[in-house]
Amino acid sequence: MALKSFPIWGCVKTPRSQMGVSDLGSRISGFGLSLRYDLEKTRKWECCCLVALAHKATTPLEDEKPQLSDADSSKGIEGTQGNEPRGLHKDLNYLPKPLTASKLSCFPNDGAKVRVAYQGLPGAYSEAAALKAYPKCETVPCDEAEAIFKAVELWLVDRAVLPIESSVGGSVHRNYDLLLRHRLHIVGEVQLQVNHCLLGLPGARIKELKRVFSHPQALAQCEMILSDLGIHRISSDDTAGAAQMIASIGKRENGAIASAQAAAIYGLNILSENIQDDDDNITRFLILAREPIIPGTDKPYKTSVVFTLEEGPGVLFKALAVFALREINLTKIESRPQLQQPLRVVDDANEGNAKYFDYLFYIDFEASMAEPRAQYALGHLQEFSRFLRVLGSYPMDANL
Repeated sequence: MALKSFPIWGCVKTPRSQMGVSDLGSRISGFGLSLRYDLEKTRKWECCCLVALAHKATTPLEDEKPQLSDADSSKGIEGTQGNEPRGLHKDLNYLPKPLTASKLSCFPNDGAKVRVAYQGLPGAYSEAAALKAYPKCETVPCDEAEAIFKAVELWLVDRAVLPIESSVGGSVHRNYDLLLRHRLHIVGEVQLQVNHCLLGLPGARIKELKRVFSHPQALAQCEMILSDLGIHRISSDDTAGAAQMIASIGKRENGAIASAQAAAIYGLNILSENIQDDDDNITRFLILAREPIIPGTDKPYKTSVVFTLEEGPGVLFKALAVFALREINLTKIESRPQLQQPLRVVDDANEGNAKYFDYLFYIDFEASMAEPRAQYALGHLQEFSRFLRVLGSYPMDANL
């Protein structure tokens, strides 16, 4: 994996260069050496310290993982010899089951590619979004959205993809709430063209189908053809799970709505392609990571924020005006009611308290946090808001 550099944004209490000089001074005094060092020797020692510190600053991310307890470390070193870890590479087709939020098993990382968690089974649209963002990544299925957040937080994976809205079905409200309950950062987005396929067992025909399984949103997006066929609809957790289900049941009267990739994985035939009501069926996914990226100005960027407002007439108008005054285009605004419902909001130390908010406003706008106008806009917004968090500033995805 390529090395990553980190900016120092108020996170380091003592500069590394000062640490090197102080350590040098303590060593000189500790050895009782004479203070009469010539200038050339002093520069040589100082240079050595700085080179060592610079080398340390370029350590890959994989080396900076949390230390495990004695019990955990004893489990982690089973099957290893000496100090050389033995990488256990698992093919997705041989995964025993998806990760769960309550019980997550650690997958070793060979460091050759990024590990990306997604919700669903192999063949899900979320997996396709992960592969679009990282074509050579190793995808890790999880059984629910909560599990992909925990997988990133526990260093089991490097990234996660999360569906956030659909051009047909609208916003995924549950995932908006999870963004606030966890402390992950949005580092990118993926817009995926969704083409639903009607799948059946080998040799089955459309007129034989009596039941069709799929995710509720997929069923709703294919309402017209299902009504014409008069097929009974049965909801499942995800589209790939529906394909796996009818393959395991083995009845020709069952069908599923899923991707073409799911048909190939589970040995099903595609009875009909592109059966969605709207041809422009696009789902937007967010890419999540433990650390934010450094926004730039070399390409179009998008910034996502969440905030609450004081009660009063015209407060929302004033909040939105801070963007209009600076000619910042808003691409999305979503409100989530939280009346009489405590919401746990975490801080920088990943500690949170229950707070009550009437409404939470999620806004996406076309600007980078590296631009002064975006910084001024959020500074102005803080005058009206009781709570404000930047969820991420990341490059826009314009490729469909």
